Amino acid sequence: MQNSFIIFQKLLVLFGFMLIGYLSYKKKWISDDTSSQISGLIVNIFNPALIISGVIGSVGNGNWNLVIMDLILAVILFVVLILISPAFVRILGVKKDERNIYAVMLIFSNLGFMGIPIIEELYGRGAIFYVALYTLVYNILFYTYGIYLFEKERAMQTGQKAKIIFHWKKMINPGMVACLAALLIFAFQIDAPAPAVSFVQYLGNAAIPLSMIITGVSLAKMPLIEVFKDIKMYQFTFLKMLVIPMIAAFAIRLFHLDPVLSGIMVLMFGMPNGSMAVMMAIDYGLDSSICSRGIVLTTLLSIITLPIVAYLI
Repeated sequence: MQNSFIIFQKLLVLFGFMLIGYLSYKKKWISDDTSSQISGLIVNIFNPALIISGVIGSVGNGNWNLVIMDLILAVILFVVLILISPAFVRILGVKKDERNIYAVMLIFSNLGFMGIPIIEELYGRGAIFYVALYTLVYNILFYTYGIYLFEKERAMQTGQKAKIIFHWKKMINPGMVACLAALLIFAFQIDAPAPAVSFVQYLGNAAIPLSMIITGVSLAKMPLIEVFKDIKMYQFTFLKMLVIPMIAAFAIRLFHLDPVLSGIMVLMFGMPNGSMAVMMAIDYGLDSSICSRGIVLTTLLSIITLPIVAYLI
């Protein structure tokens, strides 16, 4: 119950930032260009700094057994979601020409911007590093298997054959570099000087409020009435953010793992949809409104679902 209350309080803070973004866009204090520029700063500077801040300045606190186990759990999480995605879309009764989009939304959640502040609140700043390993696996899979699903969806709509394309260059992004840098700092226990630690931590602290403000801007761009009328998306949210995390919570108890690692894994299962699916759908000329509605509804309902999931860890 305590975990549920902690997460609920944290979500209220995050939703407060989202409200600021929503009102700022409606009041025209933030324009489309401004939000795009701020997003660039978050992705390329603030979020990578947040990942590195999880390990910098914590020399002597490393445990390789936990790191390896966390990485294994991250791989298992994505493998499970990939394996169940075909059955998932059929249970939902998703139309054939939309199944790949729903599969992407199921597999690739908002592990960073929503996951990091919640995990940090529950388990401390050092736990950010464990979330970073999930984002490392996320990046590798999104730019391989995720791209394949979008290729498959476009091929289905155009009558062409799907191509398996690996976008290796896109994997080399600031987030991926930050994950690898965090691993190196952890592996070699690099002792950074105090000013460098403060600098990185100050930059990282900016990531969370700014990212949630930009999420609020995204909400302001959506006609919310369309979101709340989408019955299929409610069903999607119920299965993705309640049923699957609950099953994961009961299953992981059988293995008696480290409570922090098992708690992180269960919460990662319960995270709302991420924005990468929207951007990639636009890039491939597909209907991005499905992904946009998914982001809005799952994010809003996470204030109910995540505390329920936290109660089980």
